[in-house]
Amino acid sequence: MPAHSLRPLLGAFAILAFSAPFVANAQSFGINTAQSFTLSMSPQYPAPYSQATISELSASLDLSGATMTVFAGGAQVYRGNVQPVAVTLGGAGTLTNVKVVISINGTRYSQTLSIRPQDVSLVAEPVSSAPPLYAGKPLVPLGGDTRMVAVANLRDGNGRMFDPGALSYTWTVNGTQIASASGIGKDAIIVASPLQYRESTVSVAVENQSGSITGGASFSLTAEEPAVRIYKNDPLLGILYDHALSDSYAITGTEVSLYAAPFSFPTSAAAPVLEWFLNGTAAQTGSSITLRPTGSGGGNASLSLVASSGDFVKATANLSLSFGAQSGNLFGL
Repeated sequence: MPAHSLRPLLGAFAILAFSAPFVANAQSFGINTAQSFTLSMSPQYPAPYSQATISELSASLDLSGATMTVFAGGAQVYRGNVQPVAVTLGGAGTLTNVKVVISINGTRYSQTLSIRPQDVSLVAEPVSSAPPLYAGKPLVPLGGDTRMVAVANLRDGNGRMFDPGALSYTWTVNGTQIASASGIGKDAIIVASPLQYRESTVSVAVENQSGSITGGASFSLTAEEPAVRIYKNDPLLGILYDHALSDSYAITGTEVSLYAAPFSFPTSAAAPVLEWFLNGTAAQTGSSITLRPTGSGGGNASLSLVASSGDFVKATANLSLSFGAQSGNLFGL
């Protein structure tokens, strides 16, 4: 059976957050007009207890021969040449103050920033088919949709959690902000699947109503081809999902019932259409078919199953059937 394939942009179902540089009291720069370098941080949404990389840039200073000292939480974490430096962050809502001092020919320049990581995770829920009691997730469907859900755990400096329903969610798909899906309490969005072999990047920024606390996450969606599997439907045990039939199957009794399970077909509009073909001739439609060998001999036949959703999303499964001891007999359906 196929497994779930959402390749996260920054780690599968990772909890990601960052105090965005444009939010008041979330990240602040101790900038003086006499200071001549700037700081940037990567990734934009570092996770709590992770590391954020601080980089320095200047258009007026020659940083190649400068000495840099970095302090985090009041403790020195680096001293040496100017280069990107990783700083370890605390838990969600915990403030980490970073100070960077650059010395050039006896002159000192400094910048400060504050980072308060917040927990935000993105969960992908493909709107696609899977058999009953299937333990896994269907794939992102070709020509279908995926529901993205933001799970936000934003906390203030005292560790108090904000009500997720009172937070503001701003959704972006492939760099375009989706205003209709954004707003207070709008923690989910329906995203159309990307074209085959392409990706869609879904991002969310979450903040409290004052804008003082913010976090976010990003996720990459890749659509995969659907699949259809054939299982034996045992009259006593039910559908035997533990073993999909493939290649060949021998009918040993007077009849056999088979069941078709479509995986990862889009279900936004309707369920996929299932068609059975016996020796190349259309036999019936639907999820089940019963085959009964007739006569006293035996033989072989071919069984094909075609699952489709629209004109372009299709998957097939084929079985070579054998029955009895001789060839030449036909099936009765």
